[in-house]
Amino acid sequence: MTIEEKIKYWESDVFDADSQKELVQLKQKPDLLEDAFYKDLSFGTGGMRGIMGVGTNRINKYTLARCTQGLAHYLHEQFPTTTPKVVIAYDSRHNSQALATEVAAVFAANKVDVFLFTDLRTTPELSFAVRHLKAQAGIVLTASHNPPAYNGYKVYWEDGGQIVGPHDQEIMDRIAKVAYGDLKFDPPQATIHPIDIEVDKAYQQAVLDLLPKPVQNPSELKIVFSPLHGTAITAIPSVLEAAGFEQLSIVKEQMHPDGAFPTVTSPNPEEREALSMAIAQAEKEEADIIIGTDPDCDRLGVGFRTKKGSFELLNGNQLMILMTDYILESLHDKGELPKKAFIASTLVSTPLMESVAKQYGIEYVETLTGFKWIAAAIEEKSNSQFICGGEESYGFLLGTAVRDKDAVSAALLAAALASDLKSKGITFQEQLIHCYGKYGFRYEKLLSLKKEGIEGARAIENMMLQYRTNPPSSFGGKKVVKVSDYLEKTERNLLQKQTKPIVLPAANVLLFEMEDGSRVALRPSGTEPKIKFYLSASSHYKEAISWEDNMSQIQSQLEALEKELPI
Repeated sequence: MTIEEKIKYWESDVFDADSQKELVQLKQKPDLLEDAFYKDLSFGTGGMRGIMGVGTNRINKYTLARCTQGLAHYLHEQFPTTTPKVVIAYDSRHNSQALATEVAAVFAANKVDVFLFTDLRTTPELSFAVRHLKAQAGIVLTASHNPPAYNGYKVYWEDGGQIVGPHDQEIMDRIAKVAYGDLKFDPPQATIHPIDIEVDKAYQQAVLDLLPKPVQNPSELKIVFSPLHGTAITAIPSVLEAAGFEQLSIVKEQMHPDGAFPTVTSPNPEEREALSMAIAQAEKEEADIIIGTDPDCDRLGVGFRTKKGSFELLNGNQLMILMTDYILESLHDKGELPKKAFIASTLVSTPLMESVAKQYGIEYVETLTGFKWIAAAIEEKSNSQFICGGEESYGFLLGTAVRDKDAVSAALLAAALASDLKSKGITFQEQLIHCYGKYGFRYEKLLSLKKEGIEGARAIENMMLQYRTNPPSSFGGKKVVKVSDYLEKTERNLLQKQTKPIVLPAANVLLFEMEDGSRVALRPSGTEPKIKFYLSASSHYKEAISWEDNMSQIQSQLEALEKELPI
């Protein structure tokens, strides 16, 4: 259909009165009207995510019902000898509970058994519940850290991981065959089963069992925690308490679930502004660490108190290296590190993860961007034990009980690490310096350029085309020596004048590596109207100069890279 045909169709009695009323109002804003109908929402790195409202390019009961009915058809095809089971969870966003109820009804009406959480729950608990309840799929209604106007629909397969190929495309094909007029909303209620405390207890115990060694003096560690108005309040306090952490102080202004996220510009623990209240509270209470999570509790931000008493926030790569080093060292010291084991990270995250793996004699697996690819690697490498994995965007996973990034187990691990360091009189900063000396000194930065609407999508497409067809010969004054195009699946070594294939699935990512080891990667976001630039500077940590001077020098390298970008 053309945009005009879609709009006319949505004015028909196939859609309810509320949708038609909203459409009348939307027609007064031509640009927004066009954006709402010019395409259908599709699955990206984090599932289907978009602005809530009327239209094919929006999150609403009809677009989600269409996805749900298409998924139901696919489940029946894939599991023909049983009644498929699906677990559904939702976060604190506006309309999440109502949309989850609609999704449950459509599944049930299409003869799929539904296990629906009675209240909001974290995304990692949904991933855990899929395998715990032996379901064939899972859905969580969330838009992660996006602004309040957004919501989303993450789809998980029976392994507990988000869908990857071929399932993603197959599901999209089934969805394309579903007409809005054929949607089924009236279910037999007997096939919708409420779940809550029993799954909560199983998940909490699974998290506690993941710790690589007993926590040292947990009652002495002072923690300030903020769930940023999200679902973490349902899980993290109880897990920390069960592990013996008695001094937990929660930011009261941000402890209650609220889809408006009233105290922050963005509910994203990657941003210092989001944790400003936690920082102020931690300084006042002389806490040891800060823990902050995004609305669906899969991303973790951590801040530590310096010797001067101020708080410094770790970036996602620093936290990943610290926790991976802690896990592997703990297992190695106990003689429990398996010989056939691996850790994993993504191609836009720090290369230091590979150095950590080499240090401990285990395999390193690099995946495409998005934690679903790490989950896929866990499933594919069943003959090797997954220890842990992470990505630069503040995601981390320990063990295999969950198959997505898990801020609950990561928060417990960060607290255990902080408590262990405190008992030894070591600061986070000193431990980070130790890791830089052991694995190499790198520092990273993420930059995003927002381009909304049809014209924005075209601008991002053209920008990727320009970098692909006219690649720069240098960045930051350093010569480019390697170009990896993950869409064309080729890696070109410019010094050796050799080209070799990339074995990963095709993805719209370009990565440039310079002669000093620095890197610049770029890719369009799969969940937001943005193009993202990942900068990584490489150096050697100099013991002869201060931490501040070392950081200043490597940040200058990042600034040199940044100056050549269209930001």
